[in-house]
Amino acid sequence: MMEAEKYPILNKINGNKDVRELAASDIPQLCTDIREFLVENVTKTGGHLASNLGVVELTVAIHRVFDLPHDRVIFDVGHQSYVHKIISDRKDRFHTLRQGGGISGFEKLGESEFDSFGTGHASTSVSAALGYAEADRIYGRDNYTIAVLGDGAFTGGMIHEALNNCDKDLRLIVILNENEMSISRNTGALAKQIAKTRSSKRYFKFKRGTSSVLSKIPLIGKPLLSGMRRIKTFAKHALYGASYFEGLGLKYLGPIDGNNYTAVEHLLEEAKRQGTSVILHLRTKKGKGYAPAEENPSLYHSVGTPYDGNFSEHFGKKLTEMAKADDKVCAITAAMEDGVGLSEFAKAHPDRFFDVGIAEEHAITFAAGLAAAGMKPYAAIYSTFLQRSYDSIIHDVALQNLPVRMIVDRASLASGDGPTHHGIFDVAFLSSIPNLCLFAPATLASLDRFLDASLHTNMPIAIRYPNMGDDERIIDTFFKDDDTDTVAHTDFGDPEKNKAVIITYGRIVTEAMAAADKLRSQGIQTGVILLETLKPYSVSAERIAKLLPSGPCAVLFLEEGMRYGGAGMLTFDKLSSKYEKLMKNKRTDIVAIDDNFVVRTQEESVFRTAKISANDVLRTMVHLIATLPIDKNNL
Repeated sequence: MMEAEKYPILNKINGNKDVRELAASDIPQLCTDIREFLVENVTKTGGHLASNLGVVELTVAIHRVFDLPHDRVIFDVGHQSYVHKIISDRKDRFHTLRQGGGISGFEKLGESEFDSFGTGHASTSVSAALGYAEADRIYGRDNYTIAVLGDGAFTGGMIHEALNNCDKDLRLIVILNENEMSISRNTGALAKQIAKTRSSKRYFKFKRGTSSVLSKIPLIGKPLLSGMRRIKTFAKHALYGASYFEGLGLKYLGPIDGNNYTAVEHLLEEAKRQGTSVILHLRTKKGKGYAPAEENPSLYHSVGTPYDGNFSEHFGKKLTEMAKADDKVCAITAAMEDGVGLSEFAKAHPDRFFDVGIAEEHAITFAAGLAAAGMKPYAAIYSTFLQRSYDSIIHDVALQNLPVRMIVDRASLASGDGPTHHGIFDVAFLSSIPNLCLFAPATLASLDRFLDASLHTNMPIAIRYPNMGDDERIIDTFFKDDDTDTVAHTDFGDPEKNKAVIITYGRIVTEAMAAADKLRSQGIQTGVILLETLKPYSVSAERIAKLLPSGPCAVLFLEEGMRYGGAGMLTFDKLSSKYEKLMKNKRTDIVAIDDNFVVRTQEESVFRTAKISANDVLRTMVHLIATLPIDKNNL
């Protein structure tokens, strides 16, 4: 099939202007084209499919009703923005989605004038949109700002903080895209029929006309109008729970079928006419138009994510077993039940499984409360999202020395999702917190050992691992003797033979191994130390000290994390202070991420982009070796 035949309307769209000029009769075919285009491309590049299939009509309507980019739209979370990217100005580049040098999987400032705000994390849109709207008010501008909430973003506390701060007299429109959530209390036939009526043009026209006529009737007109409004408000609150929003002084419209294009367009037009801050409530179907995604939206939430045999899945199975044997074990996740591997646990132990929504700060303090009450909580959160709970970790967990077990998932660079999802900050920000231990199991068997030990802990711990499974090269090199040590492992025998030593942790040990092989091929005896216990640093430093040669040696710390405040810096600090004599004839350096967010600009290894690849290690190590003091014992 020729491309023009495959996407007859979408192929005519070369930008936002073309969308606005389309005949209304072409909109259904455009929506069909977009869905087919999404499925074809996202199944190749990977990315978020189900949520984007659900917002096709909504996104097209926003582009036709509003004057983008003069008006602004912010999608929350930004992975709902694929349709927006396609019909604004990035259709021809969409095949580069999430690729090195390609377009982002989220809205991104600087990528396009149509992207108003970067939205990789959830629940930020209303705060940002409110900032825009207030700035417009101050300068007397006529821009509209639209925030589209979906995928559970409404469960995040920031949304409610922002709504509480909203002035009603702003050109601010918040669209509540209800897909898998259940925000409304009633979904019966009466509520659906009234919602259908309330989304029609005739309804709004009749409403305005009635208000105008009644208000002009002498004496009784205004009291009658006021009474009718009170009755209507009571009924609306009973049906939809709209009192929450209107109690904040915000106009509430809906709910309507968000996959009914005509209804959505009418409601958006009415929102523009209100002249006040408005909440629009829509219901959309995740995976709309693609049967596999409709039937299993969770599976198609993020296409290309490995589900079998990885750390997340293994953790979930292991914790389910642990909970069967110990009725104090409980699991907490922040809207990531599948992602962190807890689906099986949720089914097996529903009374001890807690999905708190996109509320990581609450998740950690909630875990602290459970721990204080004698439970054994395991809070599984992606590294990049754990950042949001920093205060809770310090104040509610560590300061009180409560045995909360933090499972830090996706603790590594995220090559597809990019800087918003890089799990590279957790070691640095957790290392500075007293009373907390930090572990980095390198294999599934190691993860089991740490989880077993965690049952008996009486202090906070964090167990971090990347989005991968077992690597046989790591097992064969460092665990060939069924090593059950939980601190450090080596690939060498006699330390005194080494002229170079690479220390590392996590999946990047494979880069260290490759660099060591190249050094050995040049006749430089090199060893690799794989750490699994990072903090307490006194423990890891003591083990490292026993593995370093007494003579001159180049020692390099390789880290898939931030250089400043990271494990390398803290390890060398501990070594130099406690083992001054040993370190006196050593040359040391750190290869880590050096004060940047790591944005891939071309098709290359994410390690190379971050300048922490085997070649970077080799280059740095050669320089260190060249500066070594002469070992007089070998003259």
